[in-house]
Amino acid sequence: MVVAEDLQCLKAIALLGGCSGPIWMSSQTFGKSLDISPQTASRRLISLERQNLITRSLRPDGQYVAVTPQGESELKREYTEYARIFSRKKERHTLAGTVISGLGEGRYYMSIPHYREQFAEKLGFEPYPGTLNIRLNPLSIQVRKELDTRHWIDIDGFTADNRTFGGAYALPCRIGGHPCAIVVPTRTHYPEDIIEVIAGCELRKELSLTDNDTVEVEITYDA
Repeated sequence: MVVAEDLQCLKAIALLGGCSGPIWMSSQTFGKSLDISPQTASRRLISLERQNLITRSLRPDGQYVAVTPQGESELKREYTEYARIFSRKKERHTLAGTVISGLGEGRYYMSIPHYREQFAEKLGFEPYPGTLNIRLNPLSIQVRKELDTRHWIDIDGFTADNRTFGGAYALPCRIGGHPCAIVVPTRTHYPEDIIEVIAGCELRKELSLTDNDTVEVEITYDA
């Protein structure tokens, strides 16, 4: 594995034309281009040569450096990794429905420390003690069925005070710009047209929502 500093130098040589053949180079000018000392630049060139990533030759007018096939392969590997990062496609889904009142169970469960700790760790926010209940429209019911289950996050069940609490699945989402998550208990059969959403704030208050208001839930994940 090529260390980052050597890879930086190899890339700089390639940008100067080193993949096309030997290029003239002095440690002083090369160091200046990388904002490092000539001594450090010389050590980096020696390190690249020892790894067979470049060749160096001395001519009457100075030092010539070229990237080897092995060096090109290393640069192509780096390029491929960056291409994977920046070419990832995003899947976006929107669920729409109307706000409804729940039974108050969400407030109880979101107040239990072990649940709260897991949500904070796995979702990045500590949930407000309560949930926003939404009744989905017919089209959104079908969209919900087709959501990629790989992106749901496991919330583990546990035992406390001689009582067993079941696990759940959570799907990160956003409502009105607020980070949220759809939560589905693993041991409870929930109506397919209703979802419960948790957030780090009281969504009804923050978004001025009342029963029967229309709301959209935005879901985005890597394809």
